[in-house]
Order: sequence, then structure tokens, then C-alpha cells
Amino acid sequence: MHDIGLAAWFGGSLAGAVAVNGAAADLPDAKMRLKVANAGWARWTPVNAAAIGAHLVGGAALLRANRGRVAGQSGVAAQTVAKLTLTGAALVVTAYSRALGKKLEGAEGTTVEGGTTPAESTPPEIAHAQRRLDTCQWLIPALTGGVSVLTALAGEQQRPGRQLAGAITKPARWLRAAA
Repeated sequence: MHDIGLAAWFGGSLAGAVAVNGAAADLPDAKMRLKVANAGWARWTPVNAAAIGAHLVGGAALLRANRGRVAGQSGVAAQTVAKLTLTGAALVVTAYSRALGKKLEGAEGTTVEGGTTPAESTPPEIAHAQRRLDTCQWLIPALTGGVSVLTALAGEQQRPGRQLAGAITKPARWLRAAA
């Protein structure tokens, strides 16, 4: 659940930025561009929510199953905190993107260059939302990509040789610090 949810969150966000918003920008009718981009994102939103939910439920189960390793193996706690931080940031940016998208849904029929690119005639408040959404659409895959890298690191930390070395290293550090 954890990995599949993350893969869908990352891949769907990247595909949306490249394909949905890119295709909307290719439409010849500048007043239809927001409508098309919004329709694509509206179709993706429930799937994305399910993917994020699966990732979070799977992550909680993994954390529970590996709580001993998190507490006792050198490097695992720091990796876990980094992963939780990136996941939290990705959740915040995703939620903010959805709020911006809802604002743009109310602006359908406005002349724009693309889903996240305003035209010169785009009203300032819509242009502002589009520029922020343009940043968010790239932050989400960057953050979830970072979570994916940390997930791979966690997998490497689970290898039996790494677990033994990590479990020995941490108490040894404590003993040196106490001495």
C-alpha cells in the first residue's frame, strides 16, 4: 500500500503537470484552457486522494512493524524523521494545490495561456493563483520523489547485514558517550 500509493501520488502529479496542463495549453481556444485543465484534475483528485490514503495507511503499518528498528538501528530514526517531514510537506503542498485548483474552477472561461500560465489579460487574482499552482505542480513530484528515495534507503537499511551493523553501532555510541 505504502509504495503503490506513493508511486501513484508521484506519477499522477508529474503526469498532470506535464500532460494535463500541457495539453490544456495547446488548445486553440484560450477560454477553454482552464476548463480542460480543471476537468482533468477533477478526474484525478479522487484517485490521488485514495493513493495518498493508501500511502499513509501503509506507512503507518510499516512504522509500527519497524518501531524496534527505528529505535535501535543507527540511522533509521533520522531517515524516518526526514521521510515524515517530506511527506508532511507534500501533503501541505497537495492540499494547497487543491485549494488553488478550486479557485481556478470558478474562473473557467477566463483567457489563459495554460492551466498554470496566465495570459496578459488574465485577472490579477487568477494569474496569482495560476503562478502559485505552477510552483506547486513541480514541488509535489519533487517532494514525493524525495520520499521515494528515502523509501529506497529504508529498504537498504532493512538488509540483514545493515540491521546487525546498525544495531551494534548505536549502543556502541551510547557506551562511548557514557564513558
